[in-house]
Amino acid sequence: MKILQILRAPVGGLFRHVSDLTMGLHAEGHEVGVVVDLLSKDAQTDEKLAILSPYAKLGIHEMAIPRLLGPADFATPFKIRGLVRSLDIDIVHGHGAKGGFHARLGALGLPASAFYTPHGGALHFSSKSPAGFVFHTLEKLLVPASKKIIFESAYAQRTYNDAITQVGPRGIVIHNGLDEAEFTAVPSDDSFDFVFVGELRDLKGVAYLLDAFAALCKESNEPLRLLLIGDGPHRAQFEEQAKSLKIADQVVFAGAMPAQYGFERARTVIVPSLKESLPYIVMEAVAAGKQVIATNVGGISEIYGPCADELIPAEDSGALHMKMREALAQPMTDGPPNPKLFEHVHSEFVNSRMVRSIADQYRQAK
Repeated sequence: MKILQILRAPVGGLFRHVSDLTMGLHAEGHEVGVVVDLLSKDAQTDEKLAILSPYAKLGIHEMAIPRLLGPADFATPFKIRGLVRSLDIDIVHGHGAKGGFHARLGALGLPASAFYTPHGGALHFSSKSPAGFVFHTLEKLLVPASKKIIFESAYAQRTYNDAITQVGPRGIVIHNGLDEAEFTAVPSDDSFDFVFVGELRDLKGVAYLLDAFAALCKESNEPLRLLLIGDGPHRAQFEEQAKSLKIADQVVFAGAMPAQYGFERARTVIVPSLKESLPYIVMEAVAAGKQVIATNVGGISEIYGPCADELIPAEDSGALHMKMREALAQPMTDGPPNPKLFEHVHSEFVNSRMVRSIADQYRQAK
């Protein structure tokens, strides 16, 4: 098959999903092209696109795909339609709200089948806000243009059905996964006590993490250190918060770097998100043998499975503070700190299964 993957920002977990899917489909003998936004990049994007390029035999195409609706949204679908025609595409798969918007408009009326994976996307917008109202309305209108809507978590499927519209048999859940090689312990040099890996924006709960860390520092006899890996629109806000809490000397903002960098420097990974769908960082940290502190939002409970009662409430710096204190008291172990959680993730979240399941849906659409 000839497949075109479309997403807006080539960063974070969504881009990881598209990259894994592209490489897996290439290994199965399919030809894949990728469309990404011209401007939504971080410090790692160009390197990651270069790595992906050999697997995207139909090319990596950069177009204007703004985060919010703008003039480019009227031109980009026509450019995608041109690609679909010229490359003789069989499947157009959009990822995220804007990727799904352009994928379905770009395939409308053409022989190619349109697929959509929300990845949170429009679900992160309140229907009471002007932007949320527009996105939710567009989502409803475009459901009939979707051959399948593939949700990466049961939570995302339930939320979409409740908040936007019932998709019925068009909806299917296929979990993201990791490669077998990732289920390998990553030793830490313990230069930091905790690490956060993710976009620096309000939804990721960084403000609550800084509050909890500040409270922990006040009661600790030893100097503690927190590493924040990532970049985003609220970085300056969080840097100011660290200063006001008088912990700026103990918090390092490292910018966009691989998660592996953080795993090598701290034994405990913190995911304090306020909203999520199915975050890769939780799976990656568990697979790397890290101690993980995470909030009970989105599909994180699906990742935790039999250990879901260990999750903490979102927007609760007090609960986060207590968990971080417990983590500092945990003794070092030779194996995974939570063997039951490790085994659950290892058995249920496998990249090869994800690729095979999505490819099967593509084949059924032809």
